Amino acid sequence: MGAVRGEVVKRAVPVRKLSLEERRATFKEVVLGYTAEEAIAEARRCLQCKNPPCVQACPLHIDIPGFIRLIAKGRFEEALAKVKERNDFPAITGRVCPQELLCQRACTMGRLGDPISIGKLERFLGDYEISRGIRVPKVEAKTGKRVAVVGSGPAGLTVAADLAKLGHSVTMFEALHKPGGVLTYGVPDFRLPKSVVDAYVDYVRRLGVEIRVDSVIGRLYTIDELLEQYDAVFIGTGAGTPKFLGVPGENLNGVYSANEFLIRVNLMRACEFPEYDTPIKVGRRVVVIGGGNVAMDAARVALRLGAEEVVVLYRRTEAEMPARREEVENAKEEGIKLMFLAQPIGFIGDKDGWVRKVRCIRMRLGEPDESGRRRPIPIPGSEFTVNADTVVIAIGARVNPLIQRTCPKLKVRRDGTIVTDEWGRTSIPRVYAAGDVVTGAATVIEAIASGKRVAEAIHRDLVEGR
Repeated sequence: MGAVRGEVVKRAVPVRKLSLEERRATFKEVVLGYTAEEAIAEARRCLQCKNPPCVQACPLHIDIPGFIRLIAKGRFEEALAKVKERNDFPAITGRVCPQELLCQRACTMGRLGDPISIGKLERFLGDYEISRGIRVPKVEAKTGKRVAVVGSGPAGLTVAADLAKLGHSVTMFEALHKPGGVLTYGVPDFRLPKSVVDAYVDYVRRLGVEIRVDSVIGRLYTIDELLEQYDAVFIGTGAGTPKFLGVPGENLNGVYSANEFLIRVNLMRACEFPEYDTPIKVGRRVVVIGGGNVAMDAARVALRLGAEEVVVLYRRTEAEMPARREEVENAKEEGIKLMFLAQPIGFIGDKDGWVRKVRCIRMRLGEPDESGRRRPIPIPGSEFTVNADTVVIAIGARVNPLIQRTCPKLKVRRDGTIVTDEWGRTSIPRVYAAGDVVTGAATVIEAIASGKRVAEAIHRDLVEGR
């Protein structure tokens, strides 16, 4: 069966999903993943290219044909080891990495039929490992060097794990009460179960990393104070501060930023109120503004919290949506309505200060802008309103400026992102940065890739005594 036996199987093995009835009523994971038999069947479709384009398209440059070849032979432990040469967190990246824009877009099989489901196979191996207990590898002898890692998101976890394996003593500081960064507070359980994140956080702890939660750097310690205690400091605080529209009525009751909305549900468990103390109010009709993965997450969360109708407003067309196609399709299947070429220009409230309508204007698409997508242009006289009891604004995020404000020697750009060289070295000796705090909001896989590169630089600098 498949390319291993000389055949070309054009269609990918379909992945099973939770039923629509359960999806709308619970926060259980929607995509169920491959069984061993399904994974082997999908792996056997791989053409095993001599010069695999998928490897170059992967930010981590994982040996994709190598691990797929081993899956096809049922040698799952060896396949897992092959992935973990470059990626400690395959059950996370297999779920949230935009493979359709990276390795799977480059896959040669995509010219003949469906590309290989690389992400689903990676997830299979990650789940296989977690189900058996993640083994901690032998770490190098202690170097006597101490490193502070600020932020426990994907970049921070990567840096901490890599440096701990190399023998350095690592302390991780997390501002919130639970580690994981955006993986914990930003991504709902139905897309990334918290049990998966918790398994990897526990793995990092067992590597010897000390994790201190409720520790806001810039308040508890400044970067200068950390440098008095540690040989190197890594900043991986991400981009978790919401952007707003700046239109009238944005301060009405019932208007949330996606950050607050998702943090209340994902981190503070408002979805399990009153068992947990955090409430969240969701009306009958919810409007979500934005077209990315966060907008899709917020819309699908609102549905599960009891909204009767959820509408996503996006100022371009579906073709320009930055959200993953899989997430858009899942939202559509669940009954989320998408309204395109619509830009909010204000909110209308009732006498008690609660939002009741979203004022919009229709848009048309002009020439491409700096993002490569066609620029939305307002159509004069096309204003209209959309009824809403709750509004969630999901138009992107920026970096939190707290560390930058308390560390004037740190060179930053106008948007607050930290300036580094290609190895993550900042303007301050012994201080490094990577992930969204450097690039602005990007993907989990890009944060992990940049974290690995910076961990290599930190290790090299510490060993060479720079």
